[in-house]
This record gives sequence, structure tokens and C-alpha cells, in this order.
Amino acid sequence: MKNKGLGKGLRALIPTELEGLEDGVEIVELPLDKIKPGAFQARQEFDQEALNELSASIKAHGVMQPVVVRPIGDGFYELIIGERRWRASQMASLMTIPCVIREVDDRASSEMMLVENIQREDLNPMEEAYAYSRLKKEFQLTQDEIAFRVGKSRPFIANSMRLLQLPKKIQDLLSQGKLSVGHGKVLLGVSERKQQMKLAVEIIEKNLTVREAEKAAMRLQKQKKVQPKTKEPDYEMADTEDRLRQLLGTKVKIKKGRRGGKIEIDFYSGDELDRLLEILFNL
Repeated sequence: MKNKGLGKGLRALIPTELEGLEDGVEIVELPLDKIKPGAFQARQEFDQEALNELSASIKAHGVMQPVVVRPIGDGFYELIIGERRWRASQMASLMTIPCVIREVDDRASSEMMLVENIQREDLNPMEEAYAYSRLKKEFQLTQDEIAFRVGKSRPFIANSMRLLQLPKKIQDLLSQGKLSVGHGKVLLGVSERKQQMKLAVEIIEKNLTVREAEKAAMRLQKQKKVQPKTKEPDYEMADTEDRLRQLLGTKVKIKKGRRGGKIEIDFYSGDELDRLLEILFNL
């Protein structure tokens, strides 16, 4: 397999059988039940049909390329690279699997897991976007640094991560392949979430191309401009008012202005005012 864009550290971590022999890398057989999946696996979904095919191949020919693991104590190992082979080997009822053992820390292991999965280019769009996001948040990498590690352009990384701004239902449609990344970019250009969902449904039902989706998005935006604006309820403010009512035991109204606002608290007698003041002074 061609390791496109691999850095020196990652290339050394993923030896082919021939490279392993040339470099003097030891390949050992480890029990499958002593290996745990990596905590930083980028792939969230595994194609069952592809796993079945790989399992059948392993039954016939064995595991052709070792997985890469690291020791985590008490005789157990964590997978760094090769979870599909590990899963397929379990399905094939193997007891052991060939492994290359690497002594790497948590940071190096998790970063390598994410980068290796991205470079193999078999992640769905949302898995890839989440992987970039994790590299940014958990390892404080910039978009330029992520682009360098995975061999892609910085704009590509930025556009991929923008998909995480879409509603969860649309993200699921991207994960399932019902929408393409191009469709996702079009949907990002629609400002309101209800309109995004409406357009996503239209794309799927009418099997729209990206170009056709762009025209549909423009049509939605024009419709929005001619419709009168209605003020949406402020649910957060309503919740705050309700909490104040429960605390003070009287009617409370919050009025927002351009640069601030005011809180109106009702009282109906001098005694009630004294009660409210006592509560407020003790807060």
C-alpha cells in the first residue's frame, strides 16, 4: 500500500512486511484477547460487508500485514494501527495476530491513530471532520500543522471542520453517504437551521446535484428576504424569568434593550416589599 504523505515518524510506525524485515523490526504473535481497541480511533463505523470479506481472506491466507500495538500494562496492549484486521481476525476465530510492538506515550499514540486513519482515506466526511477537530483541540495543532501532518491543504482542513457546524441530523446524513461534502458546503451557506433541514430533505428526495442544490439554496434565501420577520421567543430569558419567579415568589419580567436591559419585580404591599428586600440582600 502506498503511504501517501506519511511523515518519518508515522512511516516508521506502519512498516510493510518487507520493510519490517529490512529494518530489523520484530513481528510477534499476540493473543487477540490481550489487545484492546485504541481510544483515539477516528473511524466510528465499520462496513460489515467489507469486514466479512476481510475475515474470509484472513481465514484463507492469514493476516498479511501486522497490526501495530503498544503495551499498556498487565500483559495488555492497545491498538495503534490495524483495527479492521484485528476485528476481522476475531470474526475468523483466530487466537493470535501478528503485531509490531511500539513503546510510545499517550500523546504520540493517539495522534498517530488519528493521522493514520485520515491518511488511509476511508473515513466518512464527519469522521474525518471530527478527527481534525480532535487534533486541534486535544493536541493544540493549528490548521496549517494538521494539513502538513495529513498531506492536505489548509483550506481543505478548514472546510472539513466547518461541517461540524451543521445540525446533528445533517451530520448523520453526511456520515451515511446520503449527502456529499459538496452538499454540506451548500447547506453551510444557509443561515437558518430549519431551512438547512428543509433543503437537506429536498436534496435527498429529488437527488439534487451540488449545482442544483446551490440554486435551491438561493431560492430559499430569496423567499426568506420577502417574508416578514417574526421575533423568535428567547427561551433562555424565559427560563431565567421563571427561576427568578420561583426564588422570589412573585411576578418577574426581564426586558432587554439595545445595550442592556432591566428586571421588573412586582410587589403588592409594604410587607411584601420588605420580604423581597430581605431575600435580595441575603443573596
